[in-house]
Amino acid sequence: MSDHWHAPLRHIKGAELSGDTVQTSGMTRLEAVSGKTVGSDKLWMGRTQVAPATSSGDHHHGEAETAIYIVSGRPVFVFADGDEEVRLETEPGDYIFVPPYVPHREENPGAEEAVVVIARSSQEGVVVNLPSLWAPVERP
Repeated sequence: MSDHWHAPLRHIKGAELSGDTVQTSGMTRLEAVSGKTVGSDKLWMGRTQVAPATSSGDHHHGEAETAIYIVSGRPVFVFADGDEEVRLETEPGDYIFVPPYVPHREENPGAEEAVVVIARSSQEGVVVNLPSLWAPVERP
């Protein structure tokens, strides 16, 4: 007998992550925990890889809050503050918080692949690709 308090745990092996999610140029998103993969209601989690000397396209994640944990490499997270680009340089063990609807991009200026773990406050991997950090963003 299964009820809300006695549902089974789900085990997602690292080698079984799905690439069947919205992608942004310059990076690879792999989905682990989502409404689609495990039936989650409020959470999306996965891994993103950015190759050496690569930059992603500009994008945002809609109404979802996004938390990022740096596993390896030294990715740089770029966003606009007025007319200026702000660059957050990271290293393994660091965390980044991306508020809803904030245009940003990931860059990997280093010689090794950058790998990050991402958690979002939605059950889907919401990604809206943009032509620039300053592109108008539609909000409900």
